[in-house]
Amino acid sequence: MKLLLIGPPGSGKGTQGQLLSDRFGLMHIAAGDLLRAEVTAETPLGKEVASYLNSGELVPDQLIIDLLLPVVVEAVVDRGYVLDGFPRSVGQAQVVRGLAEELGATPDAVVYLEASREELVRRILERAKTEGRADDNAEVIHNRLQVFDEATHPLVDYYRGRGLLYVVDANQDEATVTDHILAAVGHLAPDE
Repeated sequence: MKLLLIGPPGSGKGTQGQLLSDRFGLMHIAAGDLLRAEVTAETPLGKEVASYLNSGELVPDQLIIDLLLPVVVEAVVDRGYVLDGFPRSVGQAQVVRGLAEELGATPDAVVYLEASREELVRRILERAKTEGRADDNAEVIHNRLQVFDEATHPLVDYYRGRGLLYVVDANQDEATVTDHILAAVGHLAPDE
């Protein structure tokens, strides 16, 4: 199973990605976590992307593709992947599509976790308290949601047009959201 999770910040991509990964033995690839790990490790890539993350802007396409593509290929060789936080724009999706097709890494399905703005802000502020993420402050939250609306939300129509999109109401509790994802894409899962 090769599954993309898209949704605005706070929609539960990381949580659902880990739950699906655990359930089906898939590699959970969280683009934001990989980028933050590079920043923490102060790698050359981390130093380059830190300012983008701290302001809530999108990391340039080539940097994120260079980071993620080897990880995705590794996951495909294994049982598959649950990828969250990438692609972040139609442009990224189009660039990666050709590479992914060559490598047999194109997604089987894309789940869009849709949630209200109020719920997103509530969750992000709660996450800031519990996880202490530096990029979860009022100014950055506003910017990240605006960037999502402008750059990432068009992916919904892009993947709908390719016949891959499933929309799940992410305003609900974690278990209910998981159940709805499983109802939508569970038939694609590898044999347990």
